[in-house]
Amino acid sequence: MPQSGAESKLSTGVEPKLSSPVDIFGTERWLGCVVPKRHARRAVTRSMLKRQMRAAAQRYEAGLAHGMWLVRLRQGFPVAQFPSADSKALRDAARTELDRLFGLAAA
Repeated sequence: MPQSGAESKLSTGVEPKLSSPVDIFGTERWLGCVVPKRHARRAVTRSMLKRQMRAAAQRYEAGLAHGMWLVRLRQGFPVAQFPSADSKALRDAARTELDRLFGLAAA
C-alpha cells in the first residue's frame, strides 16, 4: 500500500524543471559567465559582476557573431582600490573593462 505523499518526495520521481545554465540572448547566441571565488570572494561581488557581463552582452548583441560566448574573470579587482563588495566605483570599472572587451569582439 503506497503511503500518501511519499511518492512525490522520492528522487526517482519526475525530474524538476530547472533554469538553463546559460543565458540565451538574441536568437542564436548563448552566454556563459564565470566568476571564480578566488578572484571575487563575496557572493555580492560575483553576482554584480555576472549582472554586468549579461548587460554588456545585451548592449553589444547586434555586433556579436552567432554562437556560444563565455566571459570569465581572469583576475580580481584590487581590494585596496575597491574595498567595498559592490561599490559604484567597482561597477564602473567592470563596465568599462567589459565594454572594451565586447567592443573588440563585436568589431
